Amino acid sequence: MTDLRKVQRTPTGTFFVCLPRAWAQDHGLKKGAFVALNETSDGRLFIDPKYGEEPLPRVAVLSVGPYLGREIVSRYLLGSDVIRVEAKERIDLEVRNAVKKTVGSLIGLEIVEESYSQIVLQCLLEPSGFPPEKILRRNYAIVAGMHRDAVNSFIDGDSQLAKSVIARDDENNRLYFLLVRILRTIIQNSRLSEKLGLTTIECLDYRLAASLIETMGDACVQLASKTIELKGARPPEELRKLLSGLQIACYDAHEQALKSFVNKDIGSAENVRQMRQKVEALNTAIEAAAKEQSVEVMPQTLAVTSFLKQIYEHSVDLADLVV
Repeated sequence: MTDLRKVQRTPTGTFFVCLPRAWAQDHGLKKGAFVALNETSDGRLFIDPKYGEEPLPRVAVLSVGPYLGREIVSRYLLGSDVIRVEAKERIDLEVRNAVKKTVGSLIGLEIVEESYSQIVLQCLLEPSGFPPEKILRRNYAIVAGMHRDAVNSFIDGDSQLAKSVIARDDENNRLYFLLVRILRTIIQNSRLSEKLGLTTIECLDYRLAASLIETMGDACVQLASKTIELKGARPPEELRKLLSGLQIACYDAHEQALKSFVNKDIGSAENVRQMRQKVEALNTAIEAAAKEQSVEVMPQTLAVTSFLKQIYEHSVDLADLVV
């Protein structure tokens, strides 16, 4: 409920507004106490009565159940500092192993206490030490490498390289989860937002950018799986050249898209859009060439082309965040 207060002025020209008595009492404020005033980008003021105090750790308590792994991930993403897994009776070995597997997929989360009926997890990360741009760049570097190697594995019929692409998706997911956690923490903590120099709107843009990059990684995994299906077979020379050309165009697109997002560069964003004609032409040429191939090669080739086109479309969406 909005509480309207009249702005008053002292004889010396200072403006002031009285704080609500009940609010002040609830927060233990007394005469002479300090509060922090934080101005937002749209000119609003936030009053912080806990200025200088360390925030209390956010604790989540979970019960053992069939979706425990998902619940741990959920609490991690929501910014919980401590996650307690409790059971009325003994926690069996299968549950303990599942918890440890989930912990391994989340950066900074560790098991700090373990007993007969309880497992305590704690996130040991200091959010201010992980600027979102740095995490996003690292995540992108992994996905860019996955993209390059996934296409090369298909062109060369290299199943081992394809399997390494699939394995790297775990790190892609770990960094994505970390970035989502950091962004949600920033949104809930105005002091952290000020320290890192990110507004709420910018956090939302980073969240979308992270999702697009993570999805590109998923497309690379699907692409690599098509290499494995071929069991060492290679497409003919004509298709290999066309696929290589499409891979280069798509790689250039998401590289420029990230550059445009980080630097707020509209010119680079427009370059990504202008690549569409080239991508469409290569896509059409590959489809025509693939239809002349055997049934062992044609479906996988068309699928790879589709995944590369998805990566390009995600690059366009990433670039569009600039405008």
